[in-house]
Amino acid sequence: MAPVALLFATTAWAAPPPPTPGDISMFEENGAYVLRTNDAKPIYTFDRDQPGKSNCNGPCATAWPPVVASPGSRPVGGWTMIKRDDGASQWAYRGKPVYSFAHDDEGKANGDGMGGVWHLLPPTPK
Repeated sequence: MAPVALLFATTAWAAPPPPTPGDISMFEENGAYVLRTNDAKPIYTFDRDQPGKSNCNGPCATAWPPVVASPGSRPVGGWTMIKRDDGASQWAYRGKPVYSFAHDDEGKANGDGMGGVWHLLPPTPK
């Protein structure tokens, strides 16, 4: 009797994208979800921040603009808001305040690793 080969079909189910606030856009790149500002600028965290507190003010905030929450915004998923020293509401992802970089172009991350303290938000696998 000849051996019988059994084939099992598998279906890969993509994970649903994580929820994002209205001020943040999600793009699919290289099989992952990448978070950007609504004008498609990459989003960073700053190692010198503390959970719930931005330490990037003045000239720092000019070079690294905070991702500001629109009036009426509400936390969603891993996204919360912190109150900046100037009174503005800034988005925080998993407790870390988030920023764009003034020298980035749409979709191009020039600030990743800058000074060893600025880091892109990691992509979320699909």
